[in-house]
Amino acid sequence: MTVAPVRLLVADDHPVVRAGLQAVLETEPGFIVVADVPTAEEAVTLAAEPDLAVDVVLMDLQFGGQMLGSQATAAITARKGAPRVLILTTYDTDVDILAAIEAGASGYLLKDAPPEELAAAVRTAAAGKAALAPAVALRLMGRMREPATTLTRRETEVLQLVADGLSNAAISKQLFLSQATVKSHLVHIYLKLGADSRTSAIATATVQGIIRR
Repeated sequence: MTVAPVRLLVADDHPVVRAGLQAVLETEPGFIVVADVPTAEEAVTLAAEPDLAVDVVLMDLQFGGQMLGSQATAAITARKGAPRVLILTTYDTDVDILAAIEAGASGYLLKDAPPEELAAAVRTAAAGKAALAPAVALRLMGRMREPATTLTRRETEVLQLVADGLSNAAISKQLFLSQATVKSHLVHIYLKLGADSRTSAIATATVQGIIRR
């Protein structure tokens, strides 16, 4: 019995990365890279193209200030019969992992993964199962074991925006929250991290891998 090949779409804004991934993936039996794109928007469009019949999208998270990979993942997976999305990124912080998984990603892999791990993750995602890098799985297990001291998804988002230099008013506008709610989140963040200021909260969260700098 002939097994149908896994049809792949690669989305990454670096041409060298796309070329390298295509070279690695096409050495694996049963894989076909049907398209590669430099933007998340194009990934959303092509993932829904019936003629391409994409099974798995390999999605980066950052695309130079345009649509985020997590946003594209949510748009892709919202469709009926959508392909699976496997995040392939350099980021292993809570803010990125949680956003991707909440968006519907079937897997999360780091770009330094060896080719055999990448191939296994693609096959796992294509089969409809979760494919997580070991480091990512450990982070998620740690969150489950210590829920009382772990920042919520929203708290993590707020703190990442603080680290990005946004004021409370700007965070309020971006997340559609009242400024009072933003302040409340910051109070909880300080308590959980044992911090007494925005600077110390950012420093602690960065060291713990909760946010990226």
